Amino acid sequence: MNLEALFTQYKEQTISGRYLTLDHIQPLLNKLNTNNQVKEIGKSVLGEPIYSYQIGTGDTRIYLWSQMHGNESTTTKALFDFINFLNGESELAVKMLNTFTFYSIPILNPDGARLYTRVNANEIDLNRDSQDLTQPESNVLRAVFEDFKPHYCFNLHDQRTIFGAGTTGKPATVSFLAPSYNEEREVNENRLKAINIIAGINETLQEYIPGQIGRFDDSFNINCIGDTFQYLGAPTILFEAGHYPGDYDREITRKFIFFSLILSFKIISENDLVDNRFGEYLNISQNNVVFYDFMYKNVKINYDGIEIITNFVAQYKEELIENKIHFNAYITEVGELENYFGHYEYDAKGAEYSDDAGNIPKMGEKANFYLNKNVKFVNGLIKS
Repeated sequence: MNLEALFTQYKEQTISGRYLTLDHIQPLLNKLNTNNQVKEIGKSVLGEPIYSYQIGTGDTRIYLWSQMHGNESTTTKALFDFINFLNGESELAVKMLNTFTFYSIPILNPDGARLYTRVNANEIDLNRDSQDLTQPESNVLRAVFEDFKPHYCFNLHDQRTIFGAGTTGKPATVSFLAPSYNEEREVNENRLKAINIIAGINETLQEYIPGQIGRFDDSFNINCIGDTFQYLGAPTILFEAGHYPGDYDREITRKFIFFSLILSFKIISENDLVDNRFGEYLNISQNNVVFYDFMYKNVKINYDGIEIITNFVAQYKEELIENKIHFNAYITEVGELENYFGHYEYDAKGAEYSDDAGNIPKMGEKANFYLNKNVKFVNGLIKS
């Protein structure tokens, strides 16, 4: 199975980048709705439709949802790539459609998607509302779970650029979690199914992005949807699409999420879940907060006539301006910053910092500055 060739063949070319709303996917849903496979299953706080797409006739029921957090769109792109694959009539796709029934919600939080926010229009994190069920979107997700009775759940998310795989200096390009079902974080039969799938995915992904796969923290929180569904007996896997070097639009990460979906269902369909791969799962590097978007090392700063050599860092804020995401870099910290890394690192070699406001990098200011008054940085990068 050539995963690269499959992705190239089935990548949905009409959607890209980080800003993805119902406006972008509506034409795709219309095209897919050849036999009433697309349904409106509810509405958001602001009255936007929440759609589902169902395909397959197999006995094993698979439930997937994306953009529970509105500004996490990478997995939505990969989900449509995967749907294209399922409709591609290859031998593998036909086998999967005969084995599984797939029920997906491409954008669970359409208001958050339009506003490019993590939360919904009531400023509620839907991934902390699985018990109280105070929001219409949460109720839609839960109602489908109770009606569809999935054998496996796939909880699809993005994670920030701050995460690394362990402390190796490699970004966590893709991370996974088999959520806990109790406070003791025990492993029962259902959780082990999720663990074994993740171990299988990891084994293959390591060939493509060695050292760039992370394992998310499994502390139990019943308010989180993955923990709730695991508690209710459905093996659940959390996907976290993270950063690949230089890929802020997450078009490369998208590919690895697509790979992971294909691998998941290949593993399940081949019944390759009989072994206990818990040890392999634990060997996946823990997700750690070790990255900034920019790191500037060995910079000379003049504090009231006292010169010091230190480091400082900047982080992008993703800001929605006129329906486009702008990555604006702001200074976030000054200090030694030991054991941290930058996705972009610059060694100033003692060059002196200055900017239009003074000679000290200030937290919260745009990363526009000079080194030795002749190297100009604009929005974090050297201006050529």
